[in-house]
Amino acid sequence: MQTLDQAAVHFNENQILLLNICLGFLMFGVALDLKISEFREVSRNLKSITTGLIAQWVLLPLVTLLLIYFIRPQESIAMGMILVAACPGGNVSNYAVHHAGANTWLSVILTTFSTLFCVISTPLIFKGMFHFFYKDTAMVSQFEISFYDMAGAIFQLLVVPLLLGMAMARYYPDITQKIKIHIKRLSMLIFIGFVFAGIYSNLDNIGKYVHLVFWIVLIHNSFALFTGYSFASVTGRPVKDRRAIAIETGIQNSGLALVLIFNFLMASVVWHSLQRGGVYGI
Repeated sequence: MQTLDQAAVHFNENQILLLNICLGFLMFGVALDLKISEFREVSRNLKSITTGLIAQWVLLPLVTLLLIYFIRPQESIAMGMILVAACPGGNVSNYAVHHAGANTWLSVILTTFSTLFCVISTPLIFKGMFHFFYKDTAMVSQFEISFYDMAGAIFQLLVVPLLLGMAMARYYPDITQKIKIHIKRLSMLIFIGFVFAGIYSNLDNIGKYVHLVFWIVLIHNSFALFTGYSFASVTGRPVKDRRAIAIETGIQNSGLALVLIFNFLMASVVWHSLQRGGVYGI
């Protein structure tokens, strides 16, 4: 029987450092489009924001645990599902929401909030899901991660670049307008290049194991999108808000998941997050 748990993933320390820098650079570029004044509108759409955050922070982890319970994937794949479910939304969701004719402002706010608070939410959700599901197995000792170590890494990789980008947009608007498009293009090209390099160096593993991952990833994503849209419908949100919440719930920050995997977890759990990263990017 083929198993991912013993797969050898080809990445080195230099590639991990490059991925860390790339993710921080990406978040800095995203933050250049954010304005403090946008947060003044939060109170006008508080119910949709609350609905979206509950879908991401509560319902998605619960749905993920249920899928793991019924599908019974290999442990490495299950760990990838848990980690992705614990990560905040990614900026590709904003792009998808815009082209879906949904509420782009709501999507941006949800991504910003989930990213700012992921210092607490991601390690908390991850540890809660992990210990709930693996409390009686040897996985606990293998994958035990310090809450503070993970929170510190997330703060450096996401929150600091986000705050720096927002500050630059606020205090140096002219310079920001000149450089932001170039920073976005450069950071995305670097990330895409990194993903393709990672895929190329692991083509042998992909050929052997992709069929074990593809359908699980598809099911997980589909249920995430369905959960977000259904919950937004039950709470009476407008159609455009429902679409935005569904996409925000279904598209997580796989770049962060990859960074956390390589910085904290065993390499054998990379495939679920790498598959999502190849499909959605950040």
